[in-house]
Amino acid sequence: MNTINPVITNPILPGFHPDPSICRAGEDYYIATSTFEWFPGVRIHHSKDLVHWRAMPYPLTRTAQLNMEGNINSGGVWAPCLSYDNGMFYLIYTDVKSRVGAFKDTHNYLVTASDIEGPWSDPIYLNSSGFDPSLFHDEDGRKWLLNMIWDHRKGKNHFAGIVLQEYSVQEQRLIGPAVNIFKGTELGLTEAPHLYKHNGYYYLVTAEGGTGYEHAVTVARSRTLQGPYEVDPANPILTSNGRTDLPLQKAGHGSLVETHTGEWYMAHLVGRPVQDKHCILGRETALQRCMWSEEGWLRLANGDRYPELQVAAPNVTPHPFEAVPDKDHFDQTVLRNDWNTLRIPPDPSWLSLTERPGYLRLYGMESMSSTHRQSMVARRLQTFEGEAETCLEFAPDHPQQMAGLILYYDTKDYLYLRVTHHEEKGLCLGIIQSRYGVYDELMEEDIPLTQGNRIRLKTVIDHERACFYYSLDEHSSWVQAGKWTDITHLCDESPEYIRFTGTYIGLCVQDLGGTRKHADFDYFRYTTS
Repeated sequence: MNTINPVITNPILPGFHPDPSICRAGEDYYIATSTFEWFPGVRIHHSKDLVHWRAMPYPLTRTAQLNMEGNINSGGVWAPCLSYDNGMFYLIYTDVKSRVGAFKDTHNYLVTASDIEGPWSDPIYLNSSGFDPSLFHDEDGRKWLLNMIWDHRKGKNHFAGIVLQEYSVQEQRLIGPAVNIFKGTELGLTEAPHLYKHNGYYYLVTAEGGTGYEHAVTVARSRTLQGPYEVDPANPILTSNGRTDLPLQKAGHGSLVETHTGEWYMAHLVGRPVQDKHCILGRETALQRCMWSEEGWLRLANGDRYPELQVAAPNVTPHPFEAVPDKDHFDQTVLRNDWNTLRIPPDPSWLSLTERPGYLRLYGMESMSSTHRQSMVARRLQTFEGEAETCLEFAPDHPQQMAGLILYYDTKDYLYLRVTHHEEKGLCLGIIQSRYGVYDELMEEDIPLTQGNRIRLKTVIDHERACFYYSLDEHSSWVQAGKWTDITHLCDESPEYIRFTGTYIGLCVQDLGGTRKHADFDYFRYTTS
């Protein structure tokens, strides 16, 4: 019996890890999560016990698989589905090109690999009829694609149901008719389909209620693949709706796994607000233990429909992994896999770890407003309290050249401690803010930097606020730059538009004049309280 570490603590993947898809290969467990406009595409984590998780290499690492240059905010990779069948991993994903207004351009692809660490194949195009695709492997060997279907027409239910179509492995394409097998319940906004076979029933698990605070998991079942599907009378089986006291909000978008010990768990997304309904960490991944009722319906093991912070772990031997060091000295030839770039791959034309060994060199490109080519390397914010620190060497000669440390949500929302050049002050330091698309400079005057161009920069984060600091050498104390600033705008909850990612801490360089001035970063340290 597992007595050493019998508890799963939620969220198991803190910070921006939404839309989990969980699968098992033998005694190994994998979760794939959405990455939206961040590159590489699709985050995969591995576990042996469902308690401890480690990040794996990304599967979508080249533009032949994922070309997001110009993709809109919160476009890119939505809701991947990772599955395993007969020695092969299958990864389905959507690349969203447009999402605002009546139309959504959502292209669905499949890549495969015999090893979870790759290499992953070039993509097979599937369809563009809707998003949240998944692949079901039936017992007879046939494979079926599911996705929600988008209806753009006036007066129609835009979330028009779940369509099912056969996928031919031999022909590498969809074949036969696409059949709408489930049009959803009164909760509406039916999406994120996953199909499972258990005790003679096909169980269809969907997300309903939208991705916010009314999010939920719905289950329906049928004796036949194409239905009709009977909705669980206890629907929804998982939600946080109506329970503002719960620490885990937004519960929904569920995916099931049966352990090799015969136990059942549901991976699902959650959000944890820091103030009001603002979730600066984005949507995260949690696990709930499940059971089957006498009537053959899936139930949470806690006896109700609400997510818990702690649940019993499966009866397997605990398997922790080595912790990732807090400090990255940039002494490798490739980026660690806790780093992402924005929309584009880390091309040697703008990023190098070898031109100056032990430093990350970034060549300045476009502004923070660009959806094309930004020189940004960033990692997820994963805790409500923490610090991030770097040391920058930069010699700008024009105000259009900037470099520094940024708290970044998307092109409309960020907080940026940047070094630049001023015509009279020379090298100087200031803070830029974009709040819901409104630009501001938060200090009355930039701070002159008179002791050379090697500057340490730091941010301290405390729930809904953050503060910046700087130091001009390795031995001097930190000096506060500006005031403590509200960062609740770095979240999904915008007053004007819906969005889906989370806060990143980044290193970036801009050269708006196109001369590609570079900056060197000596290290990056991220510590949590």
